[in-house]
Amino acid sequence: MRRRWWFVPLLLIGLVMGLSMFLPLPAADEAGYASFLQEVDDGLVASVTVHPDSGAIDVVRTNETTYVVQGPSDGIPDSDLARLDAADVEREYAASSSNWIPTLLLTLLPVLLIVGAFVWLSRRTQSQLTGVTSFSRSKARVHTAARTDITLDDVAGCASVKEEIAEVIDFLKSPERFREVGARIPKGILLVGPPGTGKTLLARAIAGEAAVPFLSITGSEFLEMFVGVGAARVRDLFETARSSRPCIVFVDEIDAIGRKRGTGLGGGHDEREQALNQLLAEMDGFESTEGIVVLAATNRPDILDPALLRAGRFDRQIVVPLPTQGERAQILAVHCRDKRLGTAVDLDVVARGTPGMSGAELANLVNEAALAAVRRGAGEITGVDLETARDRILMGIRRTSLVLDEGEQQVVAYHEAGHALLAQVLAHADPVHKVTILPAGVALGATHQLPIRERHLHRRPELDDALAVRLGGRAAEELVFGEASSGAQDDLVAATQLARTMVREWGMSERLGHLAWGSQGAVFLGEDLVHTRDYSDETARVIDEETERILGEQARRALAVLRRHRTALDSIALRLIERETLAGSEVEAIISGNRTAHGAAQLPFDVVAG
Repeated sequence: MRRRWWFVPLLLIGLVMGLSMFLPLPAADEAGYASFLQEVDDGLVASVTVHPDSGAIDVVRTNETTYVVQGPSDGIPDSDLARLDAADVEREYAASSSNWIPTLLLTLLPVLLIVGAFVWLSRRTQSQLTGVTSFSRSKARVHTAARTDITLDDVAGCASVKEEIAEVIDFLKSPERFREVGARIPKGILLVGPPGTGKTLLARAIAGEAAVPFLSITGSEFLEMFVGVGAARVRDLFETARSSRPCIVFVDEIDAIGRKRGTGLGGGHDEREQALNQLLAEMDGFESTEGIVVLAATNRPDILDPALLRAGRFDRQIVVPLPTQGERAQILAVHCRDKRLGTAVDLDVVARGTPGMSGAELANLVNEAALAAVRRGAGEITGVDLETARDRILMGIRRTSLVLDEGEQQVVAYHEAGHALLAQVLAHADPVHKVTILPAGVALGATHQLPIRERHLHRRPELDDALAVRLGGRAAEELVFGEASSGAQDDLVAATQLARTMVREWGMSERLGHLAWGSQGAVFLGEDLVHTRDYSDETARVIDEETERILGEQARRALAVLRRHRTALDSIALRLIERETLAGSEVEAIISGNRTAHGAAQLPFDVVAG
């Protein structure tokens, strides 16, 4: 703003000086001048000094007092000069002040204003033209090893992925070793995986490891509202890459530009497709891309155009999966490097209790644990803080303002006791880690299970036990109170989804046999506007019947197990009402009889005989 308005003060000064030229000169003080002449005639004036420029007269009396009077602007008349001479008044004239500086300024000021206005308009026009032409410039950021402190050593897990990436970096550092045997590095590598698994982190690690320029950009930065900008930015990106090869070009979220052509509301001529066509030509067209490795990341490979995935463009697709139990422990260790961790914290146990969590979620878990430690005024992170952070992430914030009445608390206690007892008793179920009736998030209570080992295949006995555990809360309510409540909603939704998957996709139904059907739907608007399925209405009815049968069998099985362990169920529920939270070891001790020395539990309320 200062650069645009620098001439405004100069303009104001010129206006003031210009107006001063037209201001009238000060008028003569007639009364004061007449009094001055009268004093001259009376012999009271000794000397005067006249200022020709302004007409002012400095008067010195005979008694050595002084004053100033404004005389005529065109000078003292001859008759008045004669009166001064007759009174023997000494007369002097002050030297005229030089007026060349204001005159010069007033002369040059219009020229300066015109030149300044011309320069400002020229720069403004040039900046506008530059802004318009800059739309076609690529927004890629160029990185070097000195600009990032992340290396492959900072990326825990993903051993196979890091081997692939290290091979690319090795080729860029010493290509002659590969060329001796005729090996060619892949032109493109596509990182595929769920959100939060570390795809962008791997790219940042490459920027830290590679001794070559690294150009990074996101797919959405290619597209603008102006026609042709996306294709122009793709061309500019690869021109920059060719001028600095060998180099690596990283395109994050490439699905923003690489979606299948001929789909969507724009048809086959929208701006995104033109940018994709240019990208296809740049990666494998007439122009040589030797020494340029294109690295891209996405979590939606199903919507990418087949021409983009073919060999010669993206030669390799590297899956970055969710971390395993051992990899989760390594990731937790990396994120705990700069944290003050208690000596009793076992990260392997934390890793066991976080199945399915991505690297980003584990980083958030450690940070939430640190915040929990600060809230309670501790100087280090303990296992309690990690447990609190895990509950906060999985269930939500603790609802301290929610207070259940006695009847609701009993229902919740028996509901969670049913889950916990079945999880501890059934042979193929994951053992209980913690059970609580403290409300958090939308849940009034929770039962946490801790897998003993990482599972990659799910066998039928394990799935049956998982269904029985999920239906155990409702079964306990029916057993004790003779009726069910709305608290089993989430359990029923999860159990129904699992049972339907077993029947429809995993072939675990004798009536359907070795057949599997998956739901077919639109990936995005335009590819398939109507939701379709590849089975008939009769098959759909059979799927519903088999799903209902499996759920009914496991519900009856859960109820039977709870009847056999009714004493333990009552003891667990009473202990939950007393303490609100029980550890898995306490649940196991109650079931095994270590906490039931007094026989059957004495309930403080009436229940239905089971």
